[in-house]
Amino acid sequence: MKHIFWLIVGVAIGFVVAHKVSQTDQGKAFLSDVDAKARDFKDAIVDGYRLREEELRSAPKGN
Repeated sequence: MKHIFWLIVGVAIGFVVAHKVSQTDQGKAFLSDVDAKARDFKDAIVDGYRLREEELRSAPKGN
């Protein structure tokens, strides 16, 4: 239970800091860059998953 509390506190502090940083022009640029990189990473993961799924579906069924 103690760990969950600290996780929630950490997330809340992260949101507060991100909000404060986003109020500056440099902060907006930084967070925009982080967002773009996170989206690129997510897209790469999704593409890899779909490619592997297609490979597994098209593989011959062996008994």
